Amino acid sequence: MALNLVTGGCGFIGTHLVRLLRDTKQDVRVLDVKSPAQPVDGVEYRSGSITDAPDVEGAVSGCERVFHLAALSGLWARDKNAFITMNREGTHNVLDAARRFGVETVVHTSTESVLIAMGRGRRLQTVNEDTLCTLEEMAGAYCRGKYLAEAEAREAAESGQRVVVVNPTVPAGPGDHWITAPTRMMLGFLNGRYPAYLDGTLNLADARDIARGHLLAAEAGEPGRRYILGADDVPIGHLLELLGELSGREMVKRRVPYPVALGVSAISEVIADFVTRRPPVAPLAGVRLAGVPVRFDNSDTRERLGWTPRPLEQTLRDAIEDYRQRGLIG
Repeated sequence: MALNLVTGGCGFIGTHLVRLLRDTKQDVRVLDVKSPAQPVDGVEYRSGSITDAPDVEGAVSGCERVFHLAALSGLWARDKNAFITMNREGTHNVLDAARRFGVETVVHTSTESVLIAMGRGRRLQTVNEDTLCTLEEMAGAYCRGKYLAEAEAREAAESGQRVVVVNPTVPAGPGDHWITAPTRMMLGFLNGRYPAYLDGTLNLADARDIARGHLLAAEAGEPGRRYILGADDVPIGHLLELLGELSGREMVKRRVPYPVALGVSAISEVIADFVTRRPPVAPLAGVRLAGVPVRFDNSDTRERLGWTPRPLEQTLRDAIEDYRQRGLIG
């Protein structure tokens, strides 16, 4: 049976993808700097970084498909250059090894944030699979790193490799053992840690559906084409209403005006960069992204891949139950 490599297979989406592949009786190898929180039976786990070419070559060798999810995620890091090193150079290593070892298909995981342009004011942006932005319009270092990584994937596809790009939106749902930024945000609201919220909009998708979208893209995706794995455009105020209804907890109702949030975030990021050296509560890039009204139109993805995400209420209900079982809600 064909062997699948999942870089970043111990992460939130990666773990769901690994389970999905195993559920469909496929052989799986994982390359990750982290150890699995809950190892999946029958999976070969390798410790290594995508920035280490020998690690990548050893993991890619013998594989028919590569799902490249590994990245430096999050919207803040002490070393801003690390976003470029990990995301662009790591992606280059994976694609180069895949080409040399004759991998049939590479699915490259990008992000929705590379589709949102800064510097165009706060008017509504409607984005789809053909949306193009410039490097200068990226919201921060993470977005620039992912933008350049996607450019590597597109260049590889133009050179003849079968590389398909998927752009997940904000992942939600159960199984986030590493507490990624979206989960941290929801836990913050559920535990009453935030006194107010920014009146913006997020597009959320269940991490399990995002994993399924990766598999569909590998099977039916067109090389060089982008597929947006996003489910619901959700105003943050409405998200809080749903969290309150499903959890039985009182949600904060005070809204912070965007200019105030932007100013506070800018100051907190300077403090994080030069004083505490710890992630700020609200990274500046995150506030900038949330402050732009965006509507995601991924009807082309849904039609071409046959991808239908589950209802948002189910995702949130499952996530809250998972948080409770793990003792994350006080």
